[in-house]
Amino acid sequence: MDDLDRLKAELFKDPEFKAEYDALEPEYQLIRQIIKARAEKNMTQKELAEKIGTKQSSIARLEGGTYNPSFQFLQKVAGALGKRLSFALV
Repeated sequence: MDDLDRLKAELFKDPEFKAEYDALEPEYQLIRQIIKARAEKNMTQKELAEKIGTKQSSIARLEGGTYNPSFQFLQKVAGALGKRLSFALV
């Protein structure tokens, strides 16, 4: 177990921290999927941005988790990556 794993285990003992972490997981899962799909296409952030008519900085903010995109923006990103945006309410 490395230092990060130990820190994470310690932090997860706090129920409030764990609840906040869990609440952010869907967002980070989507970001990971976008980055993976872009990498599989060997596409740069700039190329993806040009394909959907936005700036590279918008893609960087999206992938960095500092941008709150609209559903329509996410649909454009998915389409440009040859994917379809879908979600489920569980």
